[in-house]
Amino acid sequence: MEATPSTRKTAVEPSPIAPTPHASHELPPAAGQLTAKDVRIATWICFFAWTFAVYDFVLFGNLLPVLAAELGWAPAQSTEVNTWVTAGTALVAFAVGPLVDRIGRRKGILISVIGAAVASLLTAVAGWAIGVVGGLGIVLLILVRSAAGLGYAEQSVNAAYLNELFAHAYSDPAKARRRGLIYSLVQSGWPIGSVLAAASIYLLFPVGGWALCFIVAAFPAIFIVIAGRWLKESPQFEAHRHESHGASPLVEAFRGESLRSTVVIGLSFMLNWVGVLVFAILGTSLLSAPDGKDIPFTNALVILVVSNATAFAGYVFHGWLGDRIGRRNTIALGWILCGASFTAMLLAPSGNFGVVVALYSAGLFFLIGPFSALLFFNGESFPVRTRATGGSIINAGGQVGAIISSFLITLALGAGWTWSTAAFWIGCVPIFASGLLILGARNVHPHHVRQD
Repeated sequence: MEATPSTRKTAVEPSPIAPTPHASHELPPAAGQLTAKDVRIATWICFFAWTFAVYDFVLFGNLLPVLAAELGWAPAQSTEVNTWVTAGTALVAFAVGPLVDRIGRRKGILISVIGAAVASLLTAVAGWAIGVVGGLGIVLLILVRSAAGLGYAEQSVNAAYLNELFAHAYSDPAKARRRGLIYSLVQSGWPIGSVLAAASIYLLFPVGGWALCFIVAAFPAIFIVIAGRWLKESPQFEAHRHESHGASPLVEAFRGESLRSTVVIGLSFMLNWVGVLVFAILGTSLLSAPDGKDIPFTNALVILVVSNATAFAGYVFHGWLGDRIGRRNTIALGWILCGASFTAMLLAPSGNFGVVVALYSAGLFFLIGPFSALLFFNGESFPVRTRATGGSIINAGGQVGAIISSFLITLALGAGWTWSTAAFWIGCVPIFASGLLILGARNVHPHHVRQD
């Protein structure tokens, strides 16, 4: 059922970027009460936690070609290792949700960040082990990078936690309209973390190689652990903790009102990630391939600037739009326009840099931006007892979609398809389908604040 507005009024409106005005008119908070300052602090910590988690998560993909060259892997072996890592990441991301629904959101954030940091350190160890024990070292590397899926899972924990804090802080429907925009700024840690990862490789790789990059990536977790002392558990989870527990959160996620959200949003997310792999992860291959768009798009800095600037703008826009027309409708509109943009790019004349890059940027804007609305929509779509579990199942579905897409692209290109043809059927069509399928999810009015 839809959430209903609460009649409780909040004296202040928290902001992640500025102190609350007229704070002197606030009544002193009751003992143990969550204050506007607590919510602002938590918002900042979640932003940095996500930024650092992304930093480690994308580091492996960026450094994989260098690691493969040093260890003497053929391209097929490198791809196989990455596929196994992706599968392991999905399993870890899936497992985090039920744990967080048991132990709490605050502990879940700290476990995710610390786990990703430890995995980053162990990546360097596993890389060295490959040179000593060969195949066993590769197995160790896959296990370690799978554990780094805790960093990827951190976004679903963030979404559940901030959804509940914002529900408490913005219980007045008149103030609820900024929740999605604020969350979109937290989610923008993805492009920021990606830029930091690229910058660290540029600075550290000449000094100590790929291993030093992974070692340094572990240190930001110290900041989050120290800052974690200021995180307060969400009031919704605290209330739920004292209730009698029925079935496990994993079972509950496939029952009652949670079932529709788990299945519909999860399948939409998985389908969309089939397209994400084609255009966001393998985009440079498509753009530069002679049977793709035949663009001499070899400057990695240009690609980085375009993709991450587009992602940041897309997050903020779709967060803002979701506060006005609803998160579900925003996601559907964005992904349908994304499919149209990429289709137009594929139909545009090959070699025309300006037109192709403009349409590619538009496609990324509408592909990546809706994720800020989607992750917050997850929190609105589940009750507190299954919120983290449902979000983690949906989050893990993205990695499943990436595996499916990688398999289909390999199969299609091996069968003689051109990059443009493969990108349309394996990229555009699933993205279109994800935008239509998400409309089957239960709609939630953006000004309704769910308190259960």
